[in-house]
Amino acid sequence: MGEIRLEIPARAEYLALARQVVAAAAAVEPRFRTERIDALRLAVSEATTNAVESHADLGADERIVIRCDLDEERIEVEVLDQGGGFDPGGVPVVPSPTDPSRLDYEHGLGIPIIRELTDESEIRPSGAGTAVRLVVYRSAAAAARRGSEAVRAEPEER
Repeated sequence: MGEIRLEIPARAEYLALARQVVAAAAAVEPRFRTERIDALRLAVSEATTNAVESHADLGADERIVIRCDLDEERIEVEVLDQGGGFDPGGVPVVPSPTDPSRLDYEHGLGIPIIRELTDESEIRPSGAGTAVRLVVYRSAAAAARRGSEAVRAEPEER
């Protein structure tokens, strides 16, 4: 169906715009359930929040780029920042939601949330920043057709 490219200043007040643009793009395909779009919207918010914080840490003025590519079976979003990058393997393990020590974690939940809400996610750090790729399939059957091992997608609509 095509690609949408959005560039936003690296400031928190633009997070809502990023969420709205991605959700509106996804809503173009009527076979995507609202729950799938809402999951993607939250994952995009987390990825974009991380990008904003990365830029703030460096005092970087460059914009964050959000690309949204939609077809009949999947929505792929890529959030590109020019922050300092990071080691995704170095992210501390957060206790389970039922562990009382979890209350000590105010940060560090974005990546686990992204992984839980999307069917595929990939974090590619580089010296020039970080690219976060998020994919949500319309259904489990759509994911299987694409060769994904996605298991969280909703069952195929009849």
